Amino acid sequence: MILKIDPAGLKEAKWHEYVLRFVFGGLITAAAGAIGKKWGPVVAGLFLAFPAIFPASATLVEKHECERKQRKGLHGEQRGIDAAADDALGAAMGSVGLLGFGVICWLFIPGHSPVLVLVVAALAWFVTAVSIWILRERRWR
Repeated sequence: MILKIDPAGLKEAKWHEYVLRFVFGGLITAAAGAIGKKWGPVVAGLFLAFPAIFPASATLVEKHECERKQRKGLHGEQRGIDAAADDALGAAMGSVGLLGFGVICWLFIPGHSPVLVLVVAALAWFVTAVSIWILRERRWR
């Protein structure tokens, strides 16, 4: 898989798809708030680690990829499913990194500079997620 940034993809999404992502993110955040009220912030934090827009994103990735193939006269169902699976894999890799981010913040913010801890935690997230991606790519080949 070749990793690339394609801003043209932003034009593919319709305004209501962005609204859908926003609503999903808001609902998951609200659910985490309700969980936090009932069971405390430590438990709620676990639910905030869930990629809030992933449910909407995965369905939209599948839909757009399928449409792209159909415009070329091909059956795009399997490609759409594969693209959504790749998106899910990327979300899982990012979530592992996010877990490291949360652990670092939880352990070190109380006794250290919050800005420094957030910078270190963000670097840890990045290094963890990219390392997992690199290991997967090497194993895949």
